[in-house]
Amino acid sequence: MQLLPIAEAPAQPTSPAHRRLLDQGYLIIENAVPPATFARVNAELEPHFAAAPFGTGAFYGPETKRFGRALARSATLADLVLDDAIFGLVSDVLSPNCDTLQLNLTQGIEIHPGAPAQGPHRDADMWWLPRGQMECMVNVMWALDDFTEANGATRLWPQSNSTHLDQALLPDEMAIPLVMPRGSACLILGSTMHSGGANFSAAPRRGLVVSYCLGWLKPWENQWLAYPPEVARQFPAELAALIGYRQHRPSLGNFEGQCPSALLRDEASAERSWTDTLMPEQAALADQYREMQLAAWQAA
Repeated sequence: MQLLPIAEAPAQPTSPAHRRLLDQGYLIIENAVPPATFARVNAELEPHFAAAPFGTGAFYGPETKRFGRALARSATLADLVLDDAIFGLVSDVLSPNCDTLQLNLTQGIEIHPGAPAQGPHRDADMWWLPRGQMECMVNVMWALDDFTEANGATRLWPQSNSTHLDQALLPDEMAIPLVMPRGSACLILGSTMHSGGANFSAAPRRGLVVSYCLGWLKPWENQWLAYPPEVARQFPAELAALIGYRQHRPSLGNFEGQCPSALLRDEASAERSWTDTLMPEQAALADQYREMQLAAWQAA
């Protein structure tokens, strides 16, 4: 019996955009959302960029500001997270290997002048899974400013999602800058090597990462702490589910044997009945075995 819904072979691309994303490891979509929507997101995040501290350590960088739980800082951000076209592409990549998707993180990033290039890395390496086995996450980098080669545009190693998977570093000359105008979104597979770029300009460069992953993995950002029930109750149901207020079969992420969405309706209680949430083959086997046991008792 298959315990996890792991695809035996990669799903075939469903569109030219899906194919390019899988082939190259990234996909830029310019003018991804209406300008008015993007302006509201920028305005809502402005004070949080201003208040954010600079990083500590070589990876986060002392010239770079960051903050998380961005959905609690921008009400309009939900429109970007749930954008039909982008979420559809993310689902095309990830859904063959999970029952439901989940949000891995939301993170604002502001690279200031004088920042050197960040060390290259593959974000999927945070999980202890063999490289090349499956795609387990997709990051979406939203350009809150114009991304240029001079101001720290994200660097990316094309096709590193399928080649050189045994190498921790690749030559800088193999990388390209993700040059794109403000309002663009770049989808990056978790297996693709990338890094923040060096900022040689006179102004900071702002970006926003919205990251999605397989629903049965432990997310990088603890979503239940980032968005406790009193916060998540204000979210659309689809968004609350994406941040973890639903179960992933079989019964992963439950609360007292119930779907955690009950916490958002004030219905969760230890006295409520524990309810099976199994994969179909698991449910069928459990039912079959129970019937065999009952039949044996009746015949005894």
